[in-house]
Amino acid sequence: MRSWLCFILLSFTSFAQDSIRPTDSLKLSYHQKSMLASALVPGLGQIRNSHDAPNLQALWKVPLIYGGLGAAGYFLISNQQTQLSLKQEYTNRKNGGSLNPTWAPYDDQAVLQLYRQYLDWRDLSILGFAAIYLFQIAEAGAAAHFVHFDTSPDLSWHLVPQVLPNKYIGASFQLTFR
Repeated sequence: MRSWLCFILLSFTSFAQDSIRPTDSLKLSYHQKSMLASALVPGLGQIRNSHDAPNLQALWKVPLIYGGLGAAGYFLISNQQTQLSLKQEYTNRKNGGSLNPTWAPYDDQAVLQLYRQYLDWRDLSILGFAAIYLFQIAEAGAAAHFVHFDTSPDLSWHLVPQVLPNKYIGASFQLTFR
């Protein structure tokens, strides 16, 4: 039985080792590098994009990112502390412990309802924090696509008024690609 088990384990390990080649490497594109930079340090992808393409002017987004993350983090911590205080208050009321003067005007049912409300708000704060974090990563990747975007005058369109046969007035739409 042991020999079969050793045979199976050795065959699986040799199969797994054959599929990994040491010459494989990971090549990231420009926008993937910007997204990775924003994932590691929020706002770093926006700074990278602004540095490589000054016409993007993405530096103004960095204070917004940190403001959003800071506000979401503040509400997360505040709601967490309040719900823990309400949980302790409810536990003290059930076990006959000392009451917190902040929650003294509320009855047991109101304390439990407030606890659930702050628990929901804490969960929403977590979702808000995650949404801001993921949005800034996606925005860094989207803006990175425009770093090497060609905006030369050769890419243009013109709308020229024309008089057509039989005295009709029209317009000519001309696209120029180069």
